[in-house]
Amino acid sequence: MTDDPWAALAGSFLGGAYASAKGYVRTVVLDRQLRDHLRPPPGAILDVGGGAGHQSFPLAERGYDVTLLDSSPAMLAQAAQHQAALAPGPRGRVRLLAGEAESAQQAVAGQLFDAVVCHGVLGYLDSPDAVVSQLCQCAAPGGLVSIMTANARAMAVRPALERRFADALAAFDSRREVGVLGVPQRADTVEELSDLLDRGGVDPVAWYGVWLFADWLEFSGVPVDPGDPDALAALAAVEYEASHRDPYRQMSRVFHLIGVKRGGGSAAQPSSPWRRHQA
Repeated sequence: MTDDPWAALAGSFLGGAYASAKGYVRTVVLDRQLRDHLRPPPGAILDVGGGAGHQSFPLAERGYDVTLLDSSPAMLAQAAQHQAALAPGPRGRVRLLAGEAESAQQAVAGQLFDAVVCHGVLGYLDSPDAVVSQLCQCAAPGGLVSIMTANARAMAVRPALERRFADALAAFDSRREVGVLGVPQRADTVEELSDLLDRGGVDPVAWYGVWLFADWLEFSGVPVDPGDPDALAALAAVEYEASHRDPYRQMSRVFHLIGVKRGGGSAAQPSSPWRRHQA
């Protein structure tokens, strides 16, 4: 196996990103958006590049069968620890697989899933095309494809809030940055990924922002205390409301795109109609 680029980052990523108020908002808001579209359990869900399972293991707790696919041994080790801490029922509904997102269909031996999620993965790739194609191929007819990635139209937000104004000016015409983990990242647009889904036989049905105010607060140096559950719940409620309203969702640094694979019965109706992003 090749060297694991996440080996040195897995601990800080999981202990820092998910322990922050922003990490809490990401998990709660994404989960609520996804549940607005998922059919009730039982069902099979594939989490491509799922890391330690923070986004998909709660689905196992609700009765779904979850397959987590990741190429990083360090992340899979964290996922195994997370799985071991689950109650016996959900623990038995989780399967961990080692494999590349670009060959997901081969890794799952051609199995089709009621939902395929890929959150926070595309930005680390030079191009999203191959992975989005794999996501579409792994979805059963009528199944969901759920993608969360960086918003190319909001690249100037972070450097501006950090008072790196020269970087902010350059970011208006850039899709790349060094992320908060010190790793180079790339951003996409809703339209581009929607076109890739369409080519893969998946109809885009809705898109949302994921976090907005949590980002602004953190980068401005006044984040919400992650130890204050009331403040976290209030922040998540505001973020969820902003996530499906314009112009707020357009200003979010990341977006959540959901599609339905053609050829099957309809999934749960979206909570808001599909509208393409308008510049």
